[in-house]
Amino acid sequence: MINQELKKMTILQFALTFVFTASAIFLFDKKVALCLLLQGCLLAALFFYFTKKRYRDIERINERLVRILGGEEDLEVWDNEEGELSILRSNVGKTCSILISQRERLKKEKQFLADFIADVSHQLKTPMTSMMVMNDLLEGEEDPEKQREFIQTQSEQLSKMNWLIQTLLTMSKLDTDSIVMKEEKVALSDLIKEVTDPFMVLMDLKNITLIDETKDMQVKCDKNWSVEAIRNIVKNCIEHTDEGGMLTITSEDTNIYSAVKVQDTGSGIDPEDLQHIFERFYRGKTTGKESVGIGLALSKTIMDKQHGRILVTSEPGKGSTFEIRFYKTII
Repeated sequence: MINQELKKMTILQFALTFVFTASAIFLFDKKVALCLLLQGCLLAALFFYFTKKRYRDIERINERLVRILGGEEDLEVWDNEEGELSILRSNVGKTCSILISQRERLKKEKQFLADFIADVSHQLKTPMTSMMVMNDLLEGEEDPEKQREFIQTQSEQLSKMNWLIQTLLTMSKLDTDSIVMKEEKVALSDLIKEVTDPFMVLMDLKNITLIDETKDMQVKCDKNWSVEAIRNIVKNCIEHTDEGGMLTITSEDTNIYSAVKVQDTGSGIDPEDLQHIFERFYRGKTTGKESVGIGLALSKTIMDKQHGRILVTSEPGKGSTFEIRFYKTII
């Protein structure tokens, strides 16, 4: 279908050609008029051909955009030609690629959100069910001792739910960059002390020996968030270490990074689980019943935000070693 604007311009050109030809017949002679007519018709035909071609290319570009916006995976590659239309074609091609990429990312984010909500619902459902059962038992229980036991169980489940909700809120803030990590020089000894102090009673109860062999050095990090990250790792190591075990914390300082190594003598991690332990809500073969699989994921998120890294090696039955690296420059 001929573009209306092109049609009008072509008719106008031919009309002007005939007007000038008629004028030439009266002012000059027929040969000059004929030459003028042929020249006008030729120019009008050339104009019509090239303009129509350009409109056809623009229409093709528009059709491609419509297909992309309609959800079609259009991977068409256009020829590289010179000219303004080629620049437009190239920019439209780049825009199409960006739209396809963003649509794929949005699809993945929607799937992640759906899985995330399902996981959260599952994790909250267990303590809520337990509390509902305890509440029903409390209504018909007259024994004060049993009542205290049920209330204690409810309190524990409430604490678990509160911790889970607070942790999820923290992770969502980290994911959306709502939290800005500070960069400060921190004495490693102060950092490790703050990490291990809350676990001293638990380690005494399990008769776990803590060996601190960290060097007198400084690391560049956000102290509070780094404490949170390492604390989750230490907690995980303690939970997987039997009574009478050992927890060793060492350090390493290189030109590229400063590192904290946490080594336990626990049950270790199965090779199949090793590559998944930092995934949210992942529960491996040796994971305890009370674990929700979010502590290590939070640690990794914190270190990622600081451009750090967590490495882990493990051997089933012999223990695991976590290495937390704080890089001195962004790599």
